[in-house]
Amino acid sequence: MDQRTENAPKAAVRQGYMSKNRLAVSLLFLMNGFVTGSWAPKIPEFKDRLGIGEGVLGLLILVFGVGSLVLMPIAGGYIARIGSEKVAKATAIVLSPLLLVLTLVPNVWTAAIGMFLLGGFVGAMDVAMNANAVEVEKSMRRAIMSSCHAYWSLGGLIGAGIGGFLMARVGVLPHAILVTGFSAAILAAAWPIILADKPHPAAAKEKLRLPMTPLPWLVGLMALFSMVPEGAVLDWGALYLRNELGASVELSGFGFAAFSATMASMRFAGDHVRDRFGATKTLRICTVTALVGLVGAGLAPNAFLAILGFAVAGIGISNMVPIAFSAAGNMPGLQAGIGLAVATTMGYSGMLFAPSLIGFIAEHSGFAVIFASLPVLFVVVLLLSHHAVHADHGRGHS
Repeated sequence: MDQRTENAPKAAVRQGYMSKNRLAVSLLFLMNGFVTGSWAPKIPEFKDRLGIGEGVLGLLILVFGVGSLVLMPIAGGYIARIGSEKVAKATAIVLSPLLLVLTLVPNVWTAAIGMFLLGGFVGAMDVAMNANAVEVEKSMRRAIMSSCHAYWSLGGLIGAGIGGFLMARVGVLPHAILVTGFSAAILAAAWPIILADKPHPAAAKEKLRLPMTPLPWLVGLMALFSMVPEGAVLDWGALYLRNELGASVELSGFGFAAFSATMASMRFAGDHVRDRFGATKTLRICTVTALVGLVGAGLAPNAFLAILGFAVAGIGISNMVPIAFSAAGNMPGLQAGIGLAVATTMGYSGMLFAPSLIGFIAEHSGFAVIFASLPVLFVVVLLLSHHAVHADHGRGHS
């Protein structure tokens, strides 16, 4: 009894310190989501300023994806050697002003360089902050990943929600300056309390070997088909609302904003929902909800109903990716890092590369057909949903 009483203050202090680490990594997710969300309402202006069509814009978005997939594994290598804290800080510093850079580029070629850097450092920071979240989870002995992704969605909501408003009221360049300043302020708040992880020396010497069993690749396919629609809403939602449904500049940004708002709300509740219903049932409910929402957005007769459809889709997609990532990290007979590497690489490649293909198709079919057809991917997720049972293996540690 005396021993417990003596240790209680120490435990409280330790828990408080861990809470600061959790706040710090949450702020990193918030900042990354804010920059990404702030890009969404800029896309129509970016396209018009450079005088390019959907096809060329699709190529630039492809360059964004190439940058991300080039820098993501490089970031992973540095994380293994120097830890996620240093990589997260470095990538966040570079990411902060990149939206301002894209606002100032004078032509397509410099825009391509800017897009490569934006995609590269969004992706590299994403790897680092997810790795840091894993370390915080270990130190706290509870799951926080779903809420971290909720902060990313919240950042996307803020960025997309105020982006069109600010551009219409104060101008494109002042908006980019404000985004840069706010991003720097978030990073400054997180900087001193980011968990300083120290990787094992042996980790830097280990060779990454791809798994030969089909399970991680099937879970990766679930992640891929869950993230392709998310990328489509991010990159093409505003253009769809503006060009095909007649939305204003301000209103066009609210497609991704509504999507991010519902996604953030449901991700904050994600861990509790999964504990209540189990990963497999939760995934199936979410997938059907996402399917209904995206079909509704594609068939909507006006911008307001399309935004409502995107909001419903956000509810569904919210916990599809966290469940897939959790399943990938808890596969029997496979190191967590290996399964997670497969799932994240496949998932993010779909989110980054598929929208460029969508741009080419949309030039001939329009975006309404695209958004009404994408839910076919969710049918595949439903067929593979029984593999989500592996996400429940870690519930006892939450």
